Order: sequence, then C-alpha cells, then structure tokens
Amino acid sequence: MSSFKKLEVISLLLFVLSNTCVVNGFAPLVNGKCAVTSLSAEGFGRTSVKEKPKNYSTKSGPQSVPSDAANTCGMSAADAKKALIDLIPRMTGKDEEYRAVESYVNLLEEKYVPVQTIDFLNLAMAGEWQLLFSTNLTGRPSRKLRLRELIQKVESVGFNGSLTNMAQWDLAEDEEVFDCTGIFNVKCSYQINQGARMIVDLNDHEIRPAKGSKIPSDVPGLVGLLHRAFPKEMFDPSGHAFDTTYLDADLRVVRLTGPHHEGVRNIFMRKGSFEINPASD
Repeated sequence: MSSFKKLEVISLLLFVLSNTCVVNGFAPLVNGKCAVTSLSAEGFGRTSVKEKPKNYSTKSGPQSVPSDAANTCGMSAADAKKALIDLIPRMTGKDEEYRAVESYVNLLEEKYVPVQTIDFLNLAMAGEWQLLFSTNLTGRPSRKLRLRELIQKVESVGFNGSLTNMAQWDLAEDEEVFDCTGIFNVKCSYQINQGARMIVDLNDHEIRPAKGSKIPSDVPGLVGLLHRAFPKEMFDPSGHAFDTTYLDADLRVVRLTGPHHEGVRNIFMRKGSFEINPASD
C-alpha cells in the first residue's frame, strides 16, 4: 500500500471513531460542563514556544483568556486541532496561551475514542513524528547549541516495537560559528501491555557527526548540552509508560506515566503533514 493510500485509510477510520465522545483529558467534565483544569507538569517547552513564565498559575483570577480558548466547550475536535496547530508556533510565553493549549488538548482527549485493535494502532502510530510542544522542557538553552528539529520515529511489530528520538544539532564551540553538525539518536524499545500503553526502555544514545562536519572537541560536553535542550522524558524514558491520548492521521498526543514525569504531555505532528508558520498575524 502506498504512503498516500495508507494515510487516506488512517484518516477515514480515525474520523469515524472520533464522532464518539470519551472523557480522557487533563481533567474530566463536571456536570456536563468543562471543568477548570490545572497543568499536569511544570515547564512548557521551547521546541516551538517560549518557556513557561515563572509566575504561571492555573488559579482563577483576573488574567485574560483568549475568547477562542474560553469557548472550547462548543468547539468540534477539528476546530480545536486547527486552533492548536495555529497557536503553538506563534506562542510568546503568555499565560493565556498556555491555558489555550491546555483547553484545546482537553477537548481533543475528551472526544478521542481509543483504537481497539493492535494492528490498527500500529498502522496509525508508525512513522516519523515531529515534536511540536512539550510540558517538560524547562532547561536553559545554550548559545553553543542549536536544535533544528526533534523527530520521534515509531516502528512496530505486534505488541513490540522500537522508538527513536532523533535531533539534528549544530554546535558552535566558540559561541560564534556553528561548524559542528550532526544527528543525536535516543534509541528505545517498547512493549504494549494494555490498551495503547507503551512500556519504554532506553537502549542507547548515539551521536553521528554529519559528513564533512568538524568533530566536537568535547563530546561529553555536547551530550550535556543535548540533555539540557531535550525534554527529559525523551532523553531517558526508562521507567515510564506512554499513553496515546489522541491520535489521528497527522496529530498525536502522548501522556506519560511514571516516577519522574507523571502527567507530562508531548504533542507531535506527522512529519511533513503541516506547513508550520510561526509569524504572527
């Protein structure tokens, strides 16, 4: 089956499933209405957005919330998905932007119907997914390091599979010229033991300099910079499980369960599915 036909099949089947509402979000509905919710983890990511402000609070107060975020109870899943994809690249670190992301993800998770068969789950998950947003990227960036993209590649066979987090990096050891470049891979394996829950084990970290690149003089230092720049759960996911809380042909939301990153969410888009425009209107 060609890639185009495969995505058509995934889109059609997931569209049919999404017409049924299942509550599985940051917080449940209360008396049929959207409950006031709070974030599950500290630190919104710098992969596409600014770091979450230190004074961020989810308590009700005088802070303004965008009208589109406030009215998510009347939105369809398709509208919430579009609003989420439009918002993330343009975020500037405002509290109301994080609240809006939270609201859109809540709605998508509430309306999502989990995949019922392992074959269909594998078909829908397989491929390369670009990280758009993480609730767990709190480290300070270094002027020496530049990450151009962060991709998660999923390969599956039955209830087992591999998961590789791949980052293209550029390094300027003198903080001026980025003359070292390459790929950093975090290689993992996983098993599915219930529903769509992936139990993940770390296998290896791998640094591959690009052809013709200067070799970094301090490789352990580079690894340290990558560790600071990565969402921690993607650098070392050992001891954690990944729950797929929303999945369609081109958008995927993953919630972590485990000792260090409980409740953290990562938002991925299928690589090449959307044209991301960070420019504000």
